[in-house]
Amino acid sequence: MATQSLSSRADTDEARDLTLFLMPNSSSLAVHIALHEVGAPFEARVLSGAEKDTRKPEFLKINAAGQVPTLLIDGERALSEVAGILYYLGRRFPEAGLFPVNDPESEARVIAWHSFLASSAHAAWRGGGEAAVPIYQVAENRLAPSGWAVGDSFSTADIHLFRLFWRFHASAPITREAFPRLFAHHDRLLARASVQAALAAEATSA
Repeated sequence: MATQSLSSRADTDEARDLTLFLMPNSSSLAVHIALHEVGAPFEARVLSGAEKDTRKPEFLKINAAGQVPTLLIDGERALSEVAGILYYLGRRFPEAGLFPVNDPESEARVIAWHSFLASSAHAAWRGGGEAAVPIYQVAENRLAPSGWAVGDSFSTADIHLFRLFWRFHASAPITREAFPRLFAHHDRLLARASVQAALAAEATSA
């Protein structure tokens, strides 16, 4: 399997606790950003689509679905799916403030965003074109007055939203004038150190 470490933190014993299997510019970017946000040591392993690394036996032993992102915990337990991994990181590292605490309604709203983004939004935005515009409008309207996805705080929902909008918005006929909240959210995330670190790391390995 072709792999490459993206972080010097992978050289420490602590880093063996979390290993992220990713492909540059894929949905694994959201998890990559979240790992930088929580500040946990991790090892990043880059898989090659051209080399079909996710279909090789050694990776299928880790994730039988052959999907990225995959987060390996303690070298033996694999988590997959963006929403599930983001939930895990948010709850495991509460000090990072990525997931609401003791607020059932806000927790539910974060989960609702993840469900919407993983299903309706991903499918529509990936297709692009005029057909995707109504889903962009739903996302625009759902953003809170604060500019964040839920309430007044940055959360895993914002990371998930950024990754999809960053990847697909250029393929739809939308403008800053028509979707000011979404574009402002994108710009706000793009300025975060975690986003810049993940994008820079993946750019060097693409």
